[in-house]
Amino acid sequence: MKSPFRPSTSQNAGWNLAKTALQTSVFWFIFLYVFPQLILKMERELQWPSFSFPEWIAWLLLLVFSVLGVYSGYAMSRFGQGTPLPTDCANELVVQGPYKIVRNPMAVAGIGQGISIGLIHGSWSVIVYAFAGAILWHIAVRPAEETDLKSRFGDAYILYKKQVKCWIPKL
Repeated sequence: MKSPFRPSTSQNAGWNLAKTALQTSVFWFIFLYVFPQLILKMERELQWPSFSFPEWIAWLLLLVFSVLGVYSGYAMSRFGQGTPLPTDCANELVVQGPYKIVRNPMAVAGIGQGISIGLIHGSWSVIVYAFAGAILWHIAVRPAEETDLKSRFGDAYILYKKQVKCWIPKL
């Protein structure tokens, strides 16, 4: 089977940033608005109980994780000379910015955003959806991505992987 990972053909940082902004907007709309809204609709129809959480804290968390996602996309485009999409991925190994702290800050950001949306709406189902996304990413996407990174960047990626954890931030 052919790898879905193909380095970006564009060396234009502005174009890569524009593509990253569009990709991020589409992904956020689908995974952080459409799917949670469908889950919330199902919960209302089934009359599942909700919970309350301080809304301002949930919104603050959403903001923090969103900033992390935007900063990660910027770093991928700026330093990696590509985009977050596997079909237009970085040409350079990105170890700057949030990638110094955790290997996949975009996944951390997306999961944190999903949990934040669950907290805003008091929805256990949306929180479970966010954790399910984390498990799916960890089991299905991460191994293929790491295999690609190892084949393209060799020892530099192996060293980076030893120094920076996948999920636990390096402080």
